[in-house]
Amino acid sequence: MERPPKKNLSSQEWESLMEDFQRGSSGKREKWTSSLPPLSLLDLSLSSLLKKDFPLSLKLHLLVFLDDFADTLFISSPEDSDEVLSKLVIGVEAVIQSPVDGVSVSYALKEQMLVSVTSIFMTVTDFLRVRVRVRVSQLEALVAILLTIVNRPNHGMDRQTRAVTCECLRELEREYPCLLAEVVGHLWGLCQNERTHACQSYLLLLLEVIQHIVACKLNVNSVFSTGVPLVPFNIPQWVKIGGVDEDGDDEVYLKLHLEAELSGSNLKELKRVMAFLLEWPQVLTSCGMMEFMSVVMPLAVALELQPSLLKVQFFGLLYNYDPLLWHVVLMLYSQFPDTFGGQEGEIFRRLMLISKEGQQPLIFRLLVLHWLMGLVELVSKRDVEKRTLIAGMGSSFYPNVYDALALKSVKLDLLVLCSVLVDAAESCDGSSRVSALKYFEDGLVCVSAFKWLPPWSTETAVAFRTIHKFLIGASSHSDDVPSATKVVMASAIFHAIQASLSIRLLSHRFAKPAMEALSGNRNTVTRLRVASWNREPKLVPVVGSLIDRLLLCKMHCCLGENLLQIFDERLLPKVVMNYMLSSYFLIFDKIGKNVTVPPQRLLELLTKYAIFLVEKHGPNTGLKSWCQGTNVLAVCRTMLMHHHSSRLFMGLSRLFAFTSLYFPDVEVRDSARIYLRMLICIPGKKLRHILNLGDKVVGISPSPDTSSFFNVQSPRMSQELKKSRNISSYIHLERAIPLIVKQSWSLALPALGFDAEKYGYIEGTKDSEPQMSGKDSNFDNNIEIIPGIKRIEQPQEPLRVMDSKISEIVDILRMHFSCIPHYRHMSGLKINIPCTLRFQSEPFIRIWCSDPPGRSAEELKAVPTMYAIVLKFSSSAPYGSIPSYRIPFLHGEPFSGESLLPHGSMDIVPVGTPPILTLGSGSLVTIELEPREPVPGIVDVSIDANADNGQVIRGKLQGVAVGIEDMFLKAVRPTEIPEDELPEYYSHLFDALWEACGSSSNTGREMFSLKGGKGFAAIYGTQSVKLLEVPANFAIRVVEQYLADFVVSVIGTSLVEIVKDGGFIKEVTWIDVVSDSSDESKSITVSDGGPLCLTYFDNEDDKYRRANIGKTNMGCFLVLIFLPPRYHLLFRMEVSDVSTLVRIRTDHWPCLAYVDDLLEALFSL
Repeated sequence: MERPPKKNLSSQEWESLMEDFQRGSSGKREKWTSSLPPLSLLDLSLSSLLKKDFPLSLKLHLLVFLDDFADTLFISSPEDSDEVLSKLVIGVEAVIQSPVDGVSVSYALKEQMLVSVTSIFMTVTDFLRVRVRVRVSQLEALVAILLTIVNRPNHGMDRQTRAVTCECLRELEREYPCLLAEVVGHLWGLCQNERTHACQSYLLLLLEVIQHIVACKLNVNSVFSTGVPLVPFNIPQWVKIGGVDEDGDDEVYLKLHLEAELSGSNLKELKRVMAFLLEWPQVLTSCGMMEFMSVVMPLAVALELQPSLLKVQFFGLLYNYDPLLWHVVLMLYSQFPDTFGGQEGEIFRRLMLISKEGQQPLIFRLLVLHWLMGLVELVSKRDVEKRTLIAGMGSSFYPNVYDALALKSVKLDLLVLCSVLVDAAESCDGSSRVSALKYFEDGLVCVSAFKWLPPWSTETAVAFRTIHKFLIGASSHSDDVPSATKVVMASAIFHAIQASLSIRLLSHRFAKPAMEALSGNRNTVTRLRVASWNREPKLVPVVGSLIDRLLLCKMHCCLGENLLQIFDERLLPKVVMNYMLSSYFLIFDKIGKNVTVPPQRLLELLTKYAIFLVEKHGPNTGLKSWCQGTNVLAVCRTMLMHHHSSRLFMGLSRLFAFTSLYFPDVEVRDSARIYLRMLICIPGKKLRHILNLGDKVVGISPSPDTSSFFNVQSPRMSQELKKSRNISSYIHLERAIPLIVKQSWSLALPALGFDAEKYGYIEGTKDSEPQMSGKDSNFDNNIEIIPGIKRIEQPQEPLRVMDSKISEIVDILRMHFSCIPHYRHMSGLKINIPCTLRFQSEPFIRIWCSDPPGRSAEELKAVPTMYAIVLKFSSSAPYGSIPSYRIPFLHGEPFSGESLLPHGSMDIVPVGTPPILTLGSGSLVTIELEPREPVPGIVDVSIDANADNGQVIRGKLQGVAVGIEDMFLKAVRPTEIPEDELPEYYSHLFDALWEACGSSSNTGREMFSLKGGKGFAAIYGTQSVKLLEVPANFAIRVVEQYLADFVVSVIGTSLVEIVKDGGFIKEVTWIDVVSDSSDESKSITVSDGGPLCLTYFDNEDDKYRRANIGKTNMGCFLVLIFLPPRYHLLFRMEVSDVSTLVRIRTDHWPCLAYVDDLLEALFSL
């Protein structure tokens, strides 16, 4: 391959090249890669590195650039990548041998060259390893250069360069384990001779090689042997660079010739090396010590070294002031805990002392406390007897007054952990060594400011977080034991908290009410909240959040319900009747939602409050009465939605009657009157359903979860109605695949037994639902029968005898229906309608964009854009809830003078292929429907978007038509059917459904369980026939283009040969024998249970018989179509020379009205 002539790049061009690559623009990258192939770019880079007039700083940036984009620049083909490696080796050798002058070449340049070349080398070899065997000569040359550099111990000028070289060798050793195993003796000697700070890198390199020798159990001649020369370097025979041979015949991988065990001599030598390495920790930095110990600990286990040697050598690091060294000791303890027996207390005390040292950075103190918490849990789980040691140190965990709040939070968590351990130890041996009550009382002193700070303060959050942790105690959120909550409430720590809070309540301003509240045997934490509310109502939102947190937890919901019961019994009778009562409405709303709390006390309080509002209303009240009255009705609405009407009828009827007669605000009176009439006239279940519709009822604000109970909606941006009036004339949402039948009608008649309460739309025509007998009415809501033509009088039929054929059909249908989901109990089957959203630029600019005088002509011709587009869908057809679709932005179509790529072409493509969108042609939109019934319909579309100038675009678009062909799906595949047996399964399923939907009544009364067992279905079919006078080749082409996905069998020798040659229909059952058209099992027979069939001509049946006289019957197609949610449409298409007879059977008779038009349209295209 000829290379383009090289051209030298200036410094400015190099800077521009690196900037264009780093910005990530593909267009700017292609500008450089098209003119500079990878090899040419590498040649220019290496030549620039050797130029004396090239800036030194730019050389360093160039090396980093080559390293960062090695996978983009140098990985193109194996031949080029192979040459890249050779050039890199030559380049690094040239740079290393260049004298250092500080201007054009420096030690920093050499070090960066070593690092970048090693990194690029590993990146390229990773690419080559999976394609072609890497030439080992290149790797040997690079390693030889690196070993030559490190083989200069105690040279002071290049000590940093030698350290960097050792790190490069470590990376190569990690990439190719045991690469340096043969020269480990030389590395041993270099480590002994090196005395500069580079000895750390030498030690870590030797340790890395020793680790791989032990891990791979590689027996070398001798660890101390230097018989193999260091340079020139040869790759050992046990290391193979993996890939594919040049001939492409075999594959070789990274392979080590391992032994079963290490020999005794090797073990002795390795232990001697380890003893040498353990004598040099003082020369390691903290980061080096971390890497050193992470390798030494597994080596000590593999070589069976005494862990006590490591403890003696490294335990003193705990008394340092470097957190990395502390972490080394903790790593050692977690690996060998038995070695530190009896010294856990010393570790605890040292960590606790570090956390109290104010001169330490806050992040270090927090880190130490987290380590301490994990260590406490680890020790308490391993040794139960050491819990007393932890309990004795509990007094050291108390937060100081001036500690940071984050530090206080972690120390309080430690106190909670200690209290749990103390409670567990007390329950085991019955002795109380430390008072758990003291932990709670003294711990909350440091955050006692929450009593007067605002509820959103961080200190308040920390205080209530701690209260929550003390409340739940030792219980775990992952437990699923029903009695776990009772264990928590009966624990010693829980009773200690109750006793402590009982003493605290005596110091409140409302001491007498608090003491009266404590007369019962209730939760003391609850009474603290009661007294606090009378004094500080602003804490109500925080307490509400605490209750929500308990109620949302499956494990601790009983605690939240207990709190609400205490509030109902102790708080409601003690509150003062004034306007400040609105502060407690958040708690009232939660009490109203909980069915375990009787509603009588809350209703009495709300009635008294309504009377208070009527009495206090005056000319200066303003909107206060309306606001408070609305809040009262909101709580009443919440109670109606969650309680039975029988529990609320008396109290609510009095409250609504009083409010509708005497309340000063007209809107509140009207709302109360509406609620009163609904309470009297509508049963409870239907009433709750009505109240659940929508987010809020007119005049009533929803029950909020925030601190502000009554939320006022912010005013919306005013719309210009004239602009949005004709929005559908220039913003278009069109189907990507046009409908075959332009459906202009839909059969939608009300069905008997329609459940209007359960659905908010009028369903289409449904077959009559089976009626259950009175004795089975208790489970009528849980069983749904697929509609049939005749009404089923009883859901269960007497035991009947079935032959083997009927039994096989029933088994297949049971398997099929068990895979169909029930849309009322789980997510149903969905269909997708691909559409295209586009808008015309000229009318859009004329209506929505203004033309300021300062804009240029180019700006005026710019294509407009809509942002933050939200398409909302709705339909009167039974399609369920349709999710919205969001588009970040959309460009308009080019102006009329500019050309657009055509939207389509005359090429024949399979039906359902989505269009290829180009710039300005629109955005692909997918409408997801979950049909409740397979009927056509219209999906209404509304759009919300923003224009370039910030205006809000809102309006209705043209609706999207949904046809019967959109409902066509393949039958659900059972998971137990293998892929290769699927055609045979679909063929048997077709036969079973054909028999079930025919005139036979053998399976007519069989009920099939749907997926999950939460519904049943029964099949009652009907049949029809359609004669299509079209040639055979045309009929075959229509089936291949539109119905190929649904064909399950092809019957007939001539038809099978034609269809197989076409290649459109695959994975079906091929039957070469032509079926006899006179076979009664395949002919049309009208069953007694089928729908009424009208005959318009006396000789109509004879017409069909005479149609095929003298014509050759080529065969037939068997087509199985699934109609969501659970229906089927079956075609048996008998193809002859000049006509095709389509026999149709289905278990959903309304679809026949659409199928006739569909077949006419398909065979007239």
